[in-house]
Amino acid sequence: MGNSETFGVQKGHGKQIVDWLNEQAKIQNKKLEARLYNYEISTKNFGDFEMFSWMGDVQIARKMIIKASKKFKIKIIEGGYKPKEKVFKMKKFDFAKVKKGDKTIGQLELAVSRFGNAQWEIQDEERH
Repeated sequence: MGNSETFGVQKGHGKQIVDWLNEQAKIQNKKLEARLYNYEISTKNFGDFEMFSWMGDVQIARKMIIKASKKFKIKIIEGGYKPKEKVFKMKKFDFAKVKKGDKTIGQLELAVSRFGNAQWEIQDEERH
């Protein structure tokens, strides 16, 4: 079982997409549970996103979020890409792709403090 908090959907579609993901997982008998956690991030290049967390298989989560992007014609953030270097820092980093359907339209670098209850923040973004 994996999990991630660096997945997101275009603002205004959060509840609809999370409900759809959970419904599809149940129909297909897949181990995946998604939940909104009332946090939004704003990007300069891609707009605003409602972040959600999920628990389950990472491959299933990636496939289903891309299907949702195609079905509802929205942009999504597909997180969980880790940096290659294993250096201990005061912040945790995660890398995410911004997608619209199958097409990657950008990348995000996210960071959060290792201590406390902070939220993910965008450190850098790049348009493709």
